[in-house]
Amino acid sequence: MDTPELQIKFLENGKDLPVPHYQTTDASGMDLYAAVKEPLSLEHGEIACIPTGIAMAIEPGYEAQVRPRSGLAIKFGISIVNSPGTIDADYRGEVGIILINLGKNPFVVERGMRIAQLVIQPVCKANVTVKDELSETVRGAGGFGHTGH
Repeated sequence: MDTPELQIKFLENGKDLPVPHYQTTDASGMDLYAAVKEPLSLEHGEIACIPTGIAMAIEPGYEAQVRPRSGLAIKFGISIVNSPGTIDADYRGEVGIILINLGKNPFVVERGMRIAQLVIQPVCKANVTVKDELSETVRGAGGFGHTGH
């Protein structure tokens, strides 16, 4: 399997933060760090875009998916609104993480805190065609719990 290259550029607000990296040998995601200037408190239900202080270049044919950290989710109810967030191969702006506090208590985001995971995935593009009719299946249009579970 080919290993795609991920190029990271530190922006002025992130130069003192760690390079995103895998915490263990078999980890699928690398941590992203908060580049807030000062602690930022998220109240219950509040949403904020947290800067990471980095921009990146991903090889064509790949995307970066931004996912919540399970530890923040279980301990504090912190998640990512558009999870997984997608960073396209042609995007060169600062990576921002749209956090939401689903927990009962305020949560403080501090500089250098690990706030999300970044997973690199191949992209499969579809050829889109418009049809007047679609093929029949046993399921048909059943959805959203149609099996009774």
